[in-house]
Amino acid sequence: MKLSVDTSSGVPPFEQVREGIRTQVASGTLAPGFRLPPVRSLAADLDLAANTVARAYKELEALGVVETRGRAGTFVTGTGVSSSVRAAASSYVATVRTLGLDDDEALEAVRRALGQ
Repeated sequence: MKLSVDTSSGVPPFEQVREGIRTQVASGTLAPGFRLPPVRSLAADLDLAANTVARAYKELEALGVVETRGRAGTFVTGTGVSSSVRAAASSYVATVRTLGLDDDEALEAVRRALGQ
């Protein structure tokens, strides 16, 4: 895994770490099952505070890019944003079904929302 943080950038370091890892997962450079370095180890390598790396890992986990398995570490799931999108879509479908909308009405609502 190759990561670097540009301290002169206007982008916060946690975002640089998060996007660096997310990009490597999306490109396939980091395969599903790859174990990320421990927070403190990566923080030391990048000369960052441990909380900065922990925040990046936490946000990646919320996106479904990685999962933390307690003391075993943090691993790439390989599903990333696609998994989050599928979950959101499933939730939306359940909601519109409850509201009694048909497929055309549900799709039209999405098109209107995307057009905003």
